[in-house]
Amino acid sequence: MPVADPTLPVLDLAASSIDITRQLCDLESVSGNEGHIADAIEAALTGARHLTITRDGDAIVARTTAGRSRRVVIAGHIDTVPLNNNLPTRFETIDGSDYLWGRGTVDMKAGVAVQQKHALELVEPSVDITSIWYDHEEVSSELNGLGRLARNHPELLAGDFAVLGEPSNSAVEGGCNGNLRVELRTFGLRAHSARAWVGHNAIHDAAPILDILAAYEPREVEVEGLVYREGLNAVGISGGIAGNVIPDECMVHVNYRFAPSRTGAEAVAHLRELFAGIDLTVVDLAEGARPGLTDPLAQDFLAAVGAEAKPKYGWTDVARFSALGIPAVNYGPGDPLKAHADDERVALDQITECERGLRAWLSGA
Repeated sequence: MPVADPTLPVLDLAASSIDITRQLCDLESVSGNEGHIADAIEAALTGARHLTITRDGDAIVARTTAGRSRRVVIAGHIDTVPLNNNLPTRFETIDGSDYLWGRGTVDMKAGVAVQQKHALELVEPSVDITSIWYDHEEVSSELNGLGRLARNHPELLAGDFAVLGEPSNSAVEGGCNGNLRVELRTFGLRAHSARAWVGHNAIHDAAPILDILAAYEPREVEVEGLVYREGLNAVGISGGIAGNVIPDECMVHVNYRFAPSRTGAEAVAHLRELFAGIDLTVVDLAEGARPGLTDPLAQDFLAAVGAEAKPKYGWTDVARFSALGIPAVNYGPGDPLKAHADDERVALDQITECERGLRAWLSGA
């Protein structure tokens, strides 16, 4: 029997999923500081005879090997955005509903808590399960722990269907929109503002860009029965060097959320056509993910949780599974509108409902 390391934080997975959520949240794990929570998760699962544990950096993978014909992947990130006086956690009652308040309760340690409880308790699941808890989701894509796992241990991500525990009000959100950011630039000629006619104002030349954006009507696109709403917006604008100089350059930062019916290349082509003749630089591109709800596993999942799938408008890591050919959905407790908020809080009944739904599906009940 291994001796527990007294320096490690203790995570009691025999507790309720609500209490596990609180334990996880009170282990501060802002991106880049996930080591101690990863240690606690690894320690809590080590010794479970039905699980094979693998660690890559601060990502933990727990796999059953029961020889089932199908394998599902259950995943969630363990990092959070920075704190703002919202730890330690506390319980609140608002308008008759009970909540757990604090950083990470929504995004997404409540989902992680449910997943970890099932990983430990479902010794004889109806499908083989790969549970993944990974680091660095809230920061730049190249640091993402799930992406690192896909590079270092692609075999650990293999599966027939995946569930990402991102907050969805314990409803099912299939696939996700793609995300494209571009910089549009206009160019002019500097001059003293007292003699503006000598120069050429690049900011004034940006007016057509703003006109196009203001007149743009986002599409609503049906993909495999789900209707995704797109969005095209200016999210930043900059230009000029001083209050008495005619600016020679202006940049409009544009964000395009595109339906998964389009590839990233098609989304870029659309913007190049829309802003023809304007200098365009792609600064970030993430492919979307189709819903993938036609597989029998997905249909069993929807029936078990008793939910009708909705589209996911924001981008999530389901797109990483989609890129690997694994259909994936978002399913987790918490209102996405409260993710990253200073008053971040999760409804307790959503935690228990998510636990019920996943357990019914994974146990074949």
